[in-house]
Amino acid sequence: MGLGTPLMTEMTEKQAYTLIMNPSSGGGRSRQLLPEVEGRLDELRVPFRVEKTRSLEHGVDLAFEAIDAREIPVVMSGDGLVGAVGGAMAGVDFPLGLIPAGRGNDLARGLGIPTDPSEAVDCLVAGHTRMLDVGDANGERFLGIASVGFDSEANRIANEAKLLKGQPVYAYAALRALASWKPARFTLIENGVQSKMTGYTVAVANNGFYGGGMNVAPDAVIDDGKLDVITIGEVSKMKFLLNLPKVFKGTHVEDNDVIGSHRTSSIELKASRPFTVYADGDPLTELPATIKVIPRSLKMIVPESAA
Repeated sequence: MGLGTPLMTEMTEKQAYTLIMNPSSGGGRSRQLLPEVEGRLDELRVPFRVEKTRSLEHGVDLAFEAIDAREIPVVMSGDGLVGAVGGAMAGVDFPLGLIPAGRGNDLARGLGIPTDPSEAVDCLVAGHTRMLDVGDANGERFLGIASVGFDSEANRIANEAKLLKGQPVYAYAALRALASWKPARFTLIENGVQSKMTGYTVAVANNGFYGGGMNVAPDAVIDDGKLDVITIGEVSKMKFLLNLPKVFKGTHVEDNDVIGSHRTSSIELKASRPFTVYADGDPLTELPATIKVIPRSLKMIVPESAA
């Protein structure tokens, strides 16, 4: 996936960090990783404190408390919390850090942030930053991919499956959702022009990845001021199932008879039956939804290669 034109600054002074940790993220993965993260920060003689969240809203509050104290907020969790905090920080001239500790870690995957905790700390302390686009759906913000339809059902099932982690939970959820899925009719409105399609999913992508590594929008660039719209049309359940592994490689978009792809800065979505819009692994809003991009509005700490 292309990373776009860099907009990079380097923090030259040692900063204090606030680790905003969801204790239950990734089935407790954040708790397991915390000692190694703390140890590496101590080795580097970096001042920090740890705050545990009670909810996404509490995590956002903790981030702004950190900013008020001139400490860099660092989300140590999964895509849901970093999406909520990053969305709230859009337009704020202060960087956000990320130590991946969730089930999917798709934003980290798209940005190249290491999943190894010590390496993630090194990336954090190096302090290279990049201005990212932020998505907005009915006023609710997201960093990854907002999707509806089949994805709504699969996300709901994945969130209810507490015992599975990583890619297995999303594969399980997809199979469960497929068993009872019936195609829906979607209406897409852009610049006053209306189009319709029948099928599985409409995904509006800021980042390329979702579902624990599915590269659903392989050409998405997270700082190009655009959203990639991917549609999956009507196809048999067997073909859908056989094509599912291609999504992890991003090669599913080569099937032009089923997959549609284009870019937009704003789109309105409707459907023939109610669907919840999911993004960053969590329910975001309900259809109908207007989804748009807020260009280069979040300053994110990234690896030097992605800056």
